[in-house]
Amino acid sequence: MRNKNKLLIEQLDQKLAEFKDAGMVMVPQKGWINTIRTTLNMTRDQLGTKLGLTKGAVQKIEEREATGQITINKLRHVGDALAMQFVYGFVPKDGSIDNLINSKADNLARKIVLRTNQNMKLEGQGISDQKINDSITDLANEIKREMRKSLWD
Repeated sequence: MRNKNKLLIEQLDQKLAEFKDAGMVMVPQKGWINTIRTTLNMTRDQLGTKLGLTKGAVQKIEEREATGQITINKLRHVGDALAMQFVYGFVPKDGSIDNLINSKADNLARKIVLRTNQNMKLEGQGISDQKINDSITDLANEIKREMRKSLWD
């Protein structure tokens, strides 16, 4: 099962790598629809005709996109009317899914080991810093191997 998860993670990382540069692109303040339409010197009436809508409806679409209240289907439809392909995806903040999992596993392992060590200290059975670090590493590796659901709590 571990190899299957590892393979799925690697495949997903490869797919998401295509979006890496897209994560650097700043969305225009008025949104992409308005920016593209005005750059093409297209009026709201003209875009409305292509969409079968009024210019007022186009203005609402532009406002909804700028405020993040537009549907993916609507963006796709407007993209078609603008002779553009709508592209949609996610970019991992940690650079990759693998990095995200490593970070979460390390944090969870640290939390568990330090909590356990604190209890042991209260009982006069605390362990050395080296042993704590080794335990964190071992537990993080185990968490990654098992892909525990608690990773996402």
